[in-house]
Amino acid sequence: MIEFDGISFNESISRRIMAALGIHDPSYADLAHDQVPNRVTRYSFMAAIARINGLPFFPKVAEFCDASLHTYCDPTVMTRGFFTPLCLSPGNRLIVAVANPWSPLAEEYLAPRFPDLEIVKIVTLASEISRAIESVGTNNGPSRSELEAIDVEDVDDGIRDFDVTTDYSEPMAQLVATIMADAVKLRASDIHFKVEKEVFYYTFRVDGDLGDKVEIPMKLKDRLDAFLLNLMKLPTEIRNTTPGISGRFTISYFHRPIDIRYERHRTYRGYHVTMRLLDKSHINVTLGKGTLAFDDETLFELGRVMKIPAGIIVMSGPTGSGKSTTLNAILRELNRPEVNILTLENPVEDEVAGITHCDLKSPKEFKPMIASFMRSDPDIILMGEVRDTESAELAIEAAVTGHKVLTTIHTPRASQIIERFEQLGIERWKIAQTLKAACAQRLVKLLCPYCKEAQVGIGDLDRRTFSLDDSWADIPVFSAKPGGCAECRNSGYSGRTAILEIIPITPKVSDQLSKGEITPYELEIKIQQEGKLPNLRLLREGKTDLNAVSKVIDMTYTDE
Repeated sequence: MIEFDGISFNESISRRIMAALGIHDPSYADLAHDQVPNRVTRYSFMAAIARINGLPFFPKVAEFCDASLHTYCDPTVMTRGFFTPLCLSPGNRLIVAVANPWSPLAEEYLAPRFPDLEIVKIVTLASEISRAIESVGTNNGPSRSELEAIDVEDVDDGIRDFDVTTDYSEPMAQLVATIMADAVKLRASDIHFKVEKEVFYYTFRVDGDLGDKVEIPMKLKDRLDAFLLNLMKLPTEIRNTTPGISGRFTISYFHRPIDIRYERHRTYRGYHVTMRLLDKSHINVTLGKGTLAFDDETLFELGRVMKIPAGIIVMSGPTGSGKSTTLNAILRELNRPEVNILTLENPVEDEVAGITHCDLKSPKEFKPMIASFMRSDPDIILMGEVRDTESAELAIEAAVTGHKVLTTIHTPRASQIIERFEQLGIERWKIAQTLKAACAQRLVKLLCPYCKEAQVGIGDLDRRTFSLDDSWADIPVFSAKPGGCAECRNSGYSGRTAILEIIPITPKVSDQLSKGEITPYELEIKIQQEGKLPNLRLLREGKTDLNAVSKVIDMTYTDE
């Protein structure tokens, strides 16, 4: 069964799609169904679907969407059903864009609402349908003059269910709703609000990079600050008594709940607010798919690590590198009726049926919670993060007593996980005996498949800088096109994928580490020389470029 862009096709239809793809490009004929999302472009896939159904394929339709037609429709139904009415054509015909022509939902939903019209379907991308719905459903926000007219003394009583795709008469609510709706539409991971000496602005982080600054009138900084605190039902007075404020609230985007993690700290000129968007609809937590579409070698090593009955699996990486997402995907793979899995997180980000999730209210709860866990007959324990000596000792103790422990830690490289445990006061032999896998994850930007530019080899300066051998002088590679194209919003990149380095700690390696016969760094170099670290695989495959890889991985010591 093929799953593509959130749509599942049954076995019979999947076989027809594969046959059509094989006619289009013979190299597609031998692909397994689960390889299609990562190997076939959206244009080729949807063109094949259109051909099978005898329908025209239009990759760009959002600009032709008639907003008046949407007044009769629920955007939630259209989004879930992957269809949207586009426009009227001569002969009383309603042109409807669909991403799944086999689904009868478009006709069943639209026919009663447009009884005098003949429904004519065309095929387009699922993303284009979302863009069409968003373009007519999301307002443009208040004008500059309306913003200037906001009464800074006006205080809202609170918004319990903050729908960012509705119209608000209160301009501050409208401003925040518009900013958040734009962030979701752009698939931003974070929104930043910053107050500097003479400017107040916001910016989005998309695919790991901060975008352009959008200025807001300075007089609104306190009003907006109070509004966000009000969303979390926190008193505005807390701004004057607490240097750092943490909170959470939920927004609704076309009836889709999106969790917002809020962090505010005081600055010299005012404050800096960071809001992390946790949009589960855009997070694929299945190993081998979506952002976790690791290469075959990485998946094999990860599968072998998951077979270990007891010990610690540690994931390292900076904030926002997807560590928690990968650990949750591992838990889903390990989740079986006969296994008791307990998690201790702050906060709980992804609830999985059959797993007992516990949230940490304060650091003081950590030790008693873990002690309680150990008496709760666990098979697998997920500890959100090793932060200090106490949490490191408890993780080691849980592993020594026969439990499988998954956790995260902040280190630049996988080999430094061992050194970090030592810094926290854990003896090397204890680490060597309990640590089963040291993993480091990064999210690297992917080149836009529609505008990436081919080039022959990597120049001498870059080869010397990143310790690449002379073979890279002639290897065909790709780079981002300056200015990009419309498909990638002129960035040259489209989305990110995870790179996961796994250093397995085998019994032999454990013994060598315990006796001091090998250092953690020497171990990492040894694994790298065996070709088991994926640093440059995406570069060789033309999925990313040297600029993107070098931004997230220290390649100056690489020797592949």
